Amino acid sequence: MTLLQTPLIVNLAPTGMMPTRAQSPFVPLTPAEIADDVVRCVGRGVSMAHLHARAADGTPTEDLGVYADIIGAIRARASETVIVTTTSGRLVADVEKRAATLYLQDGLKPDMASLTLGSMNFARDASINAPQTIVRLAEIMRERGIKPELEVFDLGMVNIAHMLIDKGLIQAPYYFNILLGNPGTAQATLLHLSAIVGSLPPDSVWSLGGIGRFQTQANALGVVMGHGVRVGLEDNLWLDDARMQLADNLQLVQRVAAQAAALGRPLATASQTRGMLGLGPAR
Repeated sequence: MTLLQTPLIVNLAPTGMMPTRAQSPFVPLTPAEIADDVVRCVGRGVSMAHLHARAADGTPTEDLGVYADIIGAIRARASETVIVTTTSGRLVADVEKRAATLYLQDGLKPDMASLTLGSMNFARDASINAPQTIVRLAEIMRERGIKPELEVFDLGMVNIAHMLIDKGLIQAPYYFNILLGNPGTAQATLLHLSAIVGSLPPDSVWSLGGIGRFQTQANALGVVMGHGVRVGLEDNLWLDDARMQLADNLQLVQRVAAQAAALGRPLATASQTRGMLGLGPAR
């Protein structure tokens, strides 16, 4: 089977921590809005959902009740969808606060959780991920039976993945989200991408996403060269590079689906994605 015959994983990042309703009316913020967007996009080929939660005032929150509402609403209507929760350090430093969703129980427990493999500068702020924090989050995920979604923004972060493998903290198959186009890290070029992909460990499954206007071309590269793509309003609010038309999550997913269809590449079902990532059945 060639790569283009391999089902493409579509990972939706619908909300993130930074987009606001003032920036776009399409950013889903409430549990119902987030779940509705995810379920709607599942119907167009999404098999994974990378979730951030927001408080009633729209600010990011680690409140387990809010996450429970989001996850419960998704699983009630799209039970096989791979659920990924964030452990981002962009606004929160405390490890236990970042790991809060890893302690959700039973049917609300996530299948996976993000693990950013290094610190970096974004356009306006920094995300701090100290080595001991990365190791501790990986330990908790291993203890809880939650697979890491390994977030890589630059080549050096792949080295950290190899260190975690050597410590026995993560197990194959390894799932990497490679995110390109951030000002302070790797750019959306074949040179940068090939350096990162060439350094991945064996038994890696990788998806490709892009920040802002780089999302479209990064997704296109992912459709052609990768195992999957990451797409959604967390990374990009616009449908066009000129920033004249705001997008919603469904439009961004439909564009990826059209890119895949043009190449005759099938989109992975949630069941197929679970098989590719070594996950068990839905909780």
